[in-house]
Amino acid sequence: MAEASEQALLRRFLLGLAEGMNAAADSTDKIRDTLVKVSSAYGRDDTDVVVLPTVILIETGSGEGGRVAIRSSLNASFRFDQIAALYRLIEVARRAEITPLDGITRLNEIGAMKPTHGWVVRTFGHAVLTTGLALLLAPTWQGALVAFVLGAFIGVAKLVRSPTLQIVFPVFAAFACATAVFLIAPYFAVGDPIRLLIAPLATFLPGGVLTTAVVELAAGQMLAGASRLVFGLVQLSLLAFGILAAGTLVGVASSSYVALDSGEVFPWWVALFGVLLFAIGNYLHFSAPPRTFGWVLLVLLVAYSGQVVGGALIGASVSGFIGALAMTPVVLWVATLRHGAPSQLTFLPAFWLLVPGAAGLVGLTEAIGTTRGYADFADALVSIMSIALGVLIGTALYRVVHQGAEEIADFHIDVPAALVEEETPPFWARLLPGTPRSFWGGRRRGSTPAERADASPPPQLAEKSAPSSQATGS
Repeated sequence: MAEASEQALLRRFLLGLAEGMNAAADSTDKIRDTLVKVSSAYGRDDTDVVVLPTVILIETGSGEGGRVAIRSSLNASFRFDQIAALYRLIEVARRAEITPLDGITRLNEIGAMKPTHGWVVRTFGHAVLTTGLALLLAPTWQGALVAFVLGAFIGVAKLVRSPTLQIVFPVFAAFACATAVFLIAPYFAVGDPIRLLIAPLATFLPGGVLTTAVVELAAGQMLAGASRLVFGLVQLSLLAFGILAAGTLVGVASSSYVALDSGEVFPWWVALFGVLLFAIGNYLHFSAPPRTFGWVLLVLLVAYSGQVVGGALIGASVSGFIGALAMTPVVLWVATLRHGAPSQLTFLPAFWLLVPGAAGLVGLTEAIGTTRGYADFADALVSIMSIALGVLIGTALYRVVHQGAEEIADFHIDVPAALVEEETPPFWARLLPGTPRSFWGGRRRGSTPAERADASPPPQLAEKSAPSSQATGS
């Protein structure tokens, strides 16, 4: 009874960890690997895990003694301070230094954490984040000022916490921002109006979702990857609908939906200043721990530098590949440091900076609102896949250098213990105990049910027999 209770607590703890990692926007393959390692640390090597974006199943035990726990994952999202606390707990759980009951208590505390910064600071942080991104996407001083005001407006609106409103809020945000930009654009040199709209909508863009979807598809997680891909495309469609609805209301021409050249050339340091503002905005708006700011800024600089180099050498459509390839090893390296930062905490801002979702929104808006067709949207999908490919290759290179090449998992199915065939030595070998098996060979007993019923192995050999090894496939 005590063992069954301990298994139930462990299953609940693992379910909580999986739900937390889902809220941190981690990929399902990484969640599964983490849960298997945590379970092994608690002495349970017979744990199997199925993780989907909205459903989690965990089985402990095998055969008739196995028990399954299931949980419908909530559509929650963690701030950066909660992500940092969650991954600190995971590191402790990897070493089994906390009981499952205390771990569940700690998970509940993480879920109920209050933001480190007040609403004024978080709103200001969203405005600064928007301004930094505007300097990278539509670099004009007037556009940066408009982006700051719109970012502050969206930051205040995001303070309202309602599951119902969260479904329609992206459409409202896109409609309000697009209406303001389309009305202001004829009178102020805001640069490209479509790209300027990306800045205040940055935190709604499913760039991380789409990239994670492609990574999961490449890793063989077809259900999770396909569902995330559809979800991300629906989010893009909702944002594009809000922009087009605003354009219809204001009465703009179809040419207004086409990305334009701002015509203003800023000095090179303005882009670095934009990256710095973007990092500061993320730190303030998402209440990131102070010790992580430097790491986030480092990853952002590496990602942006890689994107710039990729754009100069290869082209804009696949420049994100170089940016993702450059920043992924840095992200994984930082996560291994004692005073580093969790990978998701540095990955997410880098995803938003590489703006695969921004490119998708521009392409979808142009495809629907103009006669240019879907060529731009196809280019956006190529950009998304190039970033995902960069993440995959960067992860593989880091693992080869840091951990060495991993063996390919074997396909293996466990046979029930009662049906396992056992080796029996010949009669003369049983008369000479201790004789090496290489000398007397062996034959397989129990090749048929009649033979298995006819005889049983000696007690001393039965004690030495072991069940088939656990499946190593992931």
